[in-house]
Amino acid sequence: MPALRHVYLDHAATTPVRAEVLSAMLPYFSDEAGNPGGLYADGRRAGVAVSSARDRIAKILNCRNEEIIFTGSGTESDNLAIFGIARAYKNKGQHLVASPIEHHAVINPMEQLKREGFALTYTEIDASGRVGAKEIIPKLREDTLLVSIMYANNEIGAIEPVAEIGKAIREWKRSRGRTPLDPPFFHTDACQAVGVLDIDVQALQVDLLTLNGSKIYGPKGIGALYRKRGVKVQPIIFGGGQEFRLRSGTENVPYIVGLATALELAQEEKEKENARLITLRDYFIAELHKRIPKIALNGHPQERLPNNINVSILDIEGEALLLYLDEAGIAASTGSACTSESLDPSHVIVACGRPYEFAHGSMRFTLGRSTTYVLDVLPPIVEKLRAISPVHLDLDADADQIARREAFVSDGVPHWMANNNQAIHRQ
Repeated sequence: MPALRHVYLDHAATTPVRAEVLSAMLPYFSDEAGNPGGLYADGRRAGVAVSSARDRIAKILNCRNEEIIFTGSGTESDNLAIFGIARAYKNKGQHLVASPIEHHAVINPMEQLKREGFALTYTEIDASGRVGAKEIIPKLREDTLLVSIMYANNEIGAIEPVAEIGKAIREWKRSRGRTPLDPPFFHTDACQAVGVLDIDVQALQVDLLTLNGSKIYGPKGIGALYRKRGVKVQPIIFGGGQEFRLRSGTENVPYIVGLATALELAQEEKEKENARLITLRDYFIAELHKRIPKIALNGHPQERLPNNINVSILDIEGEALLLYLDEAGIAASTGSACTSESLDPSHVIVACGRPYEFAHGSMRFTLGRSTTYVLDVLPPIVEKLRAISPVHLDLDADADQIARREAFVSDGVPHWMANNNQAIHRQ
């Protein structure tokens, strides 16, 4: 019996470690295993490796090396940015702004701060999942401390105009006589954008930027936060005072080296790889529409990540399709990898104005360096699932579908999120 073919289409969730990255990491697991805080030779060599990695990352981000803080993940970096700013500046205000399609690593800390007494406002987004300065600036208040808008969405791949937003926020501050080191500060989660989009923090006009290694063929369990010099951040992990007293804990030298190496490789290959992926992405989307009726593309048709395809396939459950694909050796996703154990529909798809059925039938395919296609396998699986499905809807929402959605979603909040006290509330 032939071996099961393996096709990996979930690169937005994580990527395999590149051989070059692993090679750079290996010495620091054993031969160069010193503590970077040690004054002896072993420790000094480890410290040099961390310092060198910081310099290399800072060069790519166009910032100072002391503005790079190493963390254990993108999630930790988001938490450090949000809790760190809110608690450091709470005497100047207690208002936060975010989009309703942020990663849960942003939404959940924001909601926690709301439970602690902070005010939280979510912006409007358009049907493609994009938000601009014109939606954000009216949400700013005199007591706003932080605006957090992701650079590119992890589910639908929508690319946000971060530089435009950053410029508008700085102009808003300037018009009120505030300096760049006064709130509100601007944070972007760039985990999906790194290695694909421009991450020059000066051009983006951001005060804080989150990145991690697992999306760029680097190791899992390593992240970094760019924090503009002079912007105060209160630590969320206390101990020995590593990372400029902002993130205690012995530095993970091999993973830090791996992150820097992966980022450099991604940066070097960005243009060529983007062109390859865009060609594959657009072909994949076109063929899906040809071969499978009643599907809808989620996210912007052009302003999206080169490797992202997110489609709603009507009259099926995404989880069932996922299991059939897995049986065929194909790895994909129904949405964010961080919530893959939940059967709740995607908060991103719902926030874009799609009905419940679109959210439950959404599938995300994210291409990578070793991608092959599933176009021969997917259509018959969809046909099989539709044959046993009790639901048969028209692609274009009619009055009955709209009425059902209004009953399902109140003020932009799906009922299951409201019941779990995890709602995305607008103020």
